[in-house]
Amino acid sequence: MNVLAEAIGEICKAVLPIPEEYFKGNPNSSIAICTLSSMDLLKKFSNSEILNDISIVGRLLSENKGIDSVIEYVHNNQKINTIVVCGKEVCGHKAGHSLFQLHKNGIDKNSRIINSSSPDPYLTVSEFKIKYFQNNVNLVNLINEIDYERILSKINFS
Repeated sequence: MNVLAEAIGEICKAVLPIPEEYFKGNPNSSIAICTLSSMDLLKKFSNSEILNDISIVGRLLSENKGIDSVIEYVHNNQKINTIVVCGKEVCGHKAGHSLFQLHKNGIDKNSRIINSSSPDPYLTVSEFKIKYFQNNVNLVNLINEIDYERILSKINFS
């Protein structure tokens, strides 16, 4: 199944390329924003003054490599203690759901995110980095919220 998923992924990259975009802001900020698949929302954040108050804003498109990247980034940028997860889920992947399940439950002995309903929630990052993420990062659940102003009103910048 993994070989088939990888092959389909490569075909999708060629036929429907999706840029893996993120925008860095203030390296001293403790806040990161994840817009899941919402490109318009990402653009609103990236084109606003909010970049002065957040560390990074980016998308999360997959329940495996995408979450691996989030965990690595947080581990390498340990000032981040809050991730606001907003925007629309990627249809079928539920990467946001899997991120919350990882935070709550961790991984099993096969590196699968416990209680994830995603099709391929297997991670390659170390359990040490996952434990760091679980113990040091607060997730704010605004999944499916795409109203920029409403999202801003839920962020505690203090």
